[in-house]
Amino acid sequence: MLEKLIIMLTHNDVTVENAKELFEENKDLPVVNWGFKDVGLEPEKMKELCGMMKAAGKTTYLEVVTYSEAECMRGAKLAVECGFDCLMGTIYYESVMKYVKSTGLKYFPFVGKVSESPSILEGSCDYMLDQAAKFQEAGVAGVDLLGYRYVEGDPNVLSAAFIKASPIPTVLAGSIGSEERMLLVKQMDPAYFTMGSALFTKNFVKEGTFRENLEAVVAFLQKQ
Repeated sequence: MLEKLIIMLTHNDVTVENAKELFEENKDLPVVNWGFKDVGLEPEKMKELCGMMKAAGKTTYLEVVTYSEAECMRGAKLAVECGFDCLMGTIYYESVMKYVKSTGLKYFPFVGKVSESPSILEGSCDYMLDQAAKFQEAGVAGVDLLGYRYVEGDPNVLSAAFIKASPIPTVLAGSIGSEERMLLVKQMDPAYFTMGSALFTKNFVKEGTFRENLEAVVAFLQKQ
C-alpha cells in the first residue's frame, strides 16, 4: 500500500507556504511519490520544490484543478517547465494531450464531470468508463478520480466499480483521511491515492506535527 501513496503538500486545495520546509523535514521517510497543486506558490518556487523532490529520488506530481482549455494548457506547460514527472487533473482536451505527447510528462486527466471549487464529481460510472477508454486510445498514462467528491451516489460504490473496470490506472484523489478509509482504498486497489489535508488537520496524531502524522500513516500502510 505504501508504494501507492502520493503525499500532496496541500491544504484546502492550495499548496502550503512552507511546502519546501515540510519536504526537507520529511524526505527521509519511505514515501516515493510527492506533489502539490498549481496554486499557492509562485512558479519559480514550484520549480525549486519540484527540483528538490527529484534530487531526493522522488516521483513528482502536479495536480491542476482548472476547467477551461486555456487554464488546463497553462497547467500542462507549468508541469513541463517545472520538471514534474506526472500531471494530474485538468479536464481532458485534445490540445493538452497533443502537447503532453511532445514531452516526457505522464498525464492523468480527470474522469467524470468535474466542476466548482472545492471540486465536485458528477456522472455515471459507465460515462466515466467510456471516457477512460477514449483517453486510453489517446495515450494517457491513467486517470484522476475524485471519488470521495462524488455527489450523485455512494462514493465508495462508484470508486470501487470504476477502479475495477477501468482499462487504465486510476489515481484516487481527495478526502482520504482515516485508517478506515485507507482500508477501503486497499480493497478498491487503485494504482495510487493521494493524501494532503488530513496531515495538516492532524487526523492521525491529534496533537502531533505534520511529520508525526505522516509517520503514523507510513506505519499503518506498512502493515497492510
